[in-house]
Amino acid sequence: MKMTERALKIERSDDRLLSSAIGRIAEFWSLSNVKLSAVLGLSEATISRLRSGKTFLDPASKSFEAGQFLLRLFRSLDALMGSDDDAATSWLTSHNLDLEARPIDLIDSFKGLLTVCDYVDAHRARV
Repeated sequence: MKMTERALKIERSDDRLLSSAIGRIAEFWSLSNVKLSAVLGLSEATISRLRSGKTFLDPASKSFEAGQFLLRLFRSLDALMGSDDDAATSWLTSHNLDLEARPIDLIDSFKGLLTVCDYVDAHRARV
């Protein structure tokens, strides 16, 4: 098998893994299809298919990149909160004085998602 074929095979696997992880994150955080569509920049219909496993994020797309950052945020919060799902959800939905908004509201834009990721990562670095 050629190297490019192996790389494509890995990417195909990555799209399924990330898509599945995004679906689970959405369940953990009770994200609606409307909310997840805003975060990933996809239609609600596509989000519905994504959650049911009928479609996957394209590794070359901006949505895939947003999904990677959403996964990064999930993992960072999980580490920071000691795997306390309720604490992570509470943090996401509470007003944050530093961010001047609720983190859950900021992640609707790519810039906001990056800001929240960077904020959480900065706090993880202190621990």
